[in-house]
Amino acid sequence: MLRINEFKVENLSSGCVTDNPAPVFSFSMISSEKNVLLKKAVLSVNNWMEEFRQQTGIVYNGPKLTPFTRYLATLEITDNYGETASTSLEFETGFVGKEWNASWITDDAYQFKERKKSPRPMTFKKDFFIKGEIRQARIYSTAFGIYELELNGKKMGNDYFAPGYTSYKHQLQYQMYDITEELRKQNQLVAVVGGGWAAGSYTYKRMNRIYAKRQAFLGEIHILYKDGTQEIISTDETWQVTENGNFREAEFYDGEVYDATVNLEKASFHNASIEKVKIRPQLLAQYGSLVKAHEQFEPISCQISPSGMLIYDFGQNMAGVIQADIQGRAGERIVFHHAEVLLDGELYTKPLRSARQQAVYICKEGEQKYSPRMTYMGFRYVGVSGIPVDRIKLKAVALYSDLPENGEFSCSEPMLDKLQSCIEWSAKSNFVDIPTDCPQRDERLGWTGDIALFAPTAAYNFDMSRFFDKWLKDLRAEQNQGGGIPMIVPMVKIPGQFEMMFPLAADHWGDACILVPWAEYKARGDIELLRKMYPSMKKYIKACKFWAGLFSTPKNKRIWKLLFHYGDWCAPDMGYKDWMKRGKWTGTACLAHSSGIVSEIARILGETEDAEKYMKLSQETAQAYRNILMDENCHIKGGDFQTAFVLPLYYNMLSGNDKKTTAANLVNLIRDNNYNIKTGFPGTPYVLFALADNGYLEDAYKMLLTDTCPSWLYEVKAGATTMWERWDALREDGSCNLGEDNGSGGMVSFNHYANGAVGDFFYRRILGIEATEGGYKTFRIAPQPGGGLSWAKGNVNTPYGRIRVSWTIENGRFKLEIEVPAGTRCEIILPSGRKVTEGSGSYSYEELLG
Repeated sequence: MLRINEFKVENLSSGCVTDNPAPVFSFSMISSEKNVLLKKAVLSVNNWMEEFRQQTGIVYNGPKLTPFTRYLATLEITDNYGETASTSLEFETGFVGKEWNASWITDDAYQFKERKKSPRPMTFKKDFFIKGEIRQARIYSTAFGIYELELNGKKMGNDYFAPGYTSYKHQLQYQMYDITEELRKQNQLVAVVGGGWAAGSYTYKRMNRIYAKRQAFLGEIHILYKDGTQEIISTDETWQVTENGNFREAEFYDGEVYDATVNLEKASFHNASIEKVKIRPQLLAQYGSLVKAHEQFEPISCQISPSGMLIYDFGQNMAGVIQADIQGRAGERIVFHHAEVLLDGELYTKPLRSARQQAVYICKEGEQKYSPRMTYMGFRYVGVSGIPVDRIKLKAVALYSDLPENGEFSCSEPMLDKLQSCIEWSAKSNFVDIPTDCPQRDERLGWTGDIALFAPTAAYNFDMSRFFDKWLKDLRAEQNQGGGIPMIVPMVKIPGQFEMMFPLAADHWGDACILVPWAEYKARGDIELLRKMYPSMKKYIKACKFWAGLFSTPKNKRIWKLLFHYGDWCAPDMGYKDWMKRGKWTGTACLAHSSGIVSEIARILGETEDAEKYMKLSQETAQAYRNILMDENCHIKGGDFQTAFVLPLYYNMLSGNDKKTTAANLVNLIRDNNYNIKTGFPGTPYVLFALADNGYLEDAYKMLLTDTCPSWLYEVKAGATTMWERWDALREDGSCNLGEDNGSGGMVSFNHYANGAVGDFFYRRILGIEATEGGYKTFRIAPQPGGGLSWAKGNVNTPYGRIRVSWTIENGRFKLEIEVPAGTRCEIILPSGRKVTEGSGSYSYEELLG
């Protein structure tokens, strides 16, 4: 029997509001038959109908979509057995290019000029009456800042930090909230707008007013009455505003102050003013994944610290907020302090640098609830002062972008399962609207290098489609004419930081314009994403090639030393100057790798000449690395280091004896180092692949399972619940490594996903699941058991359905069970080397291990 499993528009199965004039559809199917393939799909949108042969990337090309309209999309499919199935979904359009009636409003009486501070939140309100029976009502709204809406005392939506963080100079999201069931005859809409990313204190330099001189709000209430008439209530000077609402302070770093004693009905409001905003971004219906509340945690302990503070341990490091049930007394001031670690029984806040990470709640009388709405913290531990333990109950709530979980991995080694959990939680904690570096200190920036290297792991564990699409739209917008990509996206020019003032071509960081969309294409098969990113990729490679050739002799024209490189960033037992000195190795290898990927993308897009050009560049650069940066025995000129061997091996820059010799050099280096990690950010994702794919599988497992510092399992053994920025962030003696001894003081985070890129190895080698065509239209299952593991299992959800893998070893026999989704084909490679190709269905294989 055939049925449609998932039917999506713009990567959403429900709740889609779009301004895209050509929305994109996809679907997956399930059947009880084997070897099921799609014969045809018929998509109908209102009166438009078209037949397709694909399951992904189905682009609507019917009549022009009109603004503020609900559309019904119906899908009918037929498989190769003649079985049929159908389903439908609804989506809505937003403005679709239509001009807004509303004006930006603010409080021009509030002249915010303080440095390194965030403005006081503005509270806007509008009272309005309903004129008849309602058929439909919507609010469309956005802000410079972050905002919350309440209608008649009820919060609208379940998101945080709307409208999200985008490249404000280019685009800004707006949200739509359905208020049809919430309206009464007499109504009051309240909008609280904090400084957020637009006007609040942001970056480790504590800059403010980066995009706007103060907050501004824009909104329209659209009411359609049953008699066919329509009313639009727009933001203008008749709206009221105050800075004396319940929210007294709001900032991502310092936190929030909320005064429950304030009665908004008695607060002093005055008329809002029209804001002349200094930038005019394109306003687009929300296309990213806004932040929402997810898992809740009860405290696993509550202790009184030596200083007398209540210390709650929630057992999990996370990005989020507390949720408090309070028996309060009017005027009582409760302070919630947050930290990732304890030292001597107290919250250890030195790694936070200038961030206070505090929520302050001023109580009204009686029972009440409080949870911050205009900030978030990175924490495992919460210290509470100002109230005794018997009058408060506390929970922790994880906040992160609304990303569907996409993959699962587990195995017979509990430490690896815990490592997998650390990887997932660091990703969740740093996917807070943009891919941040850490969720706790005074940073939380969209560093390109971290996500460039982690993107494949992210795409296995989560459906990153809307999240990446939003962030990559900003990356394209921020790229300069010379092809340089900012180190952080959205871009912020940070005074005193040369690399932050100008978008540069810097290896592995700038390559996010290639590595992130490529990882997403492999996972989701979105060829339109490649098409959108291709011009950026070409400009970036041109910039890399320019810097590699500048001031170089013909012999050295592919060795990329200039202009700036992070090099082997965060390699253990070194400082940042030593990391960056390795830039010509990381840069040259990266140029060879990325130009090779762009060659493959050009081939997919039908750009044949480009494909040949970039492949030639890749090969020339790889040869230069071998001839100039390595000696005749494939050792590294200037001294061997792990990353310098890992990159050319994983990037397929070597062949024949050179490849074998380099792999032998790497494994000897690793064995001599007792299987401890010595790679920085660029090498860490690939070191296990470099070993396993070159005849050293057991060495790869030994490195993975090592639990002495520095190693992945050292962090797990030390009690980590997320990945660390430094391998020795917590030293074996229990002290915290703040980097005082290597010139990078203060740079330590216990929630930093970059080194969690090892999770890619779990899926691609331990389980053996790897796409051979975008979106897993064709894929390979080739598990490589080792390390004493007796079983492993997991799954990956693809655009075609879920791939499942489970293998066991018992009495020397290897048994593999798999599920192949409908519409796909799979090549299975068993440990013996035996190969089988199957269509959709469930299969089992068994063999004796040699």
